[in-house]
Amino acid sequence: QVQLVESGGGLVQAGGSLRLSCAASGTIFSINAMGWYRQAPGKQRELLARITNDDNINYADPVKGRFTIFRDNAKNTVHLQMNSLKAEDTAVYYCNARVSRGALEYAYWGQGTQVTVSS
Repeated sequence: QVQLVESGGGLVQAGGSLRLSCAASGTIFSINAMGWYRQAPGKQRELLARITNDDNINYADPVKGRFTIFRDNAKNTVHLQMNSLKAEDTAVYYCNARVSRGALEYAYWGQGTQVTVSS
């Protein structure tokens, strides 16, 4: 099992910055990749950024150049630095871990943290 706990959401003005953190615990040696998603009201959950065990990083187009994903291996934590925030970034942000169990891969989710950007 893997447990994910997010923190760092809140209210910020447009143009501002926030840093989200996701602390992983449990069977963390089996994590293949961690990522950040978000879901705005009435919209589907979308992948924003992902970092793999060998440090391959991918970003979705809407956040390229504004968001940065990075991790602190010593603390088993993944962060999402969000700069130049826009009103359309308002959503619930979720941390995700892809975990191997034998030949299968499972997805684990954090509880979500609200980010609200005021225009």
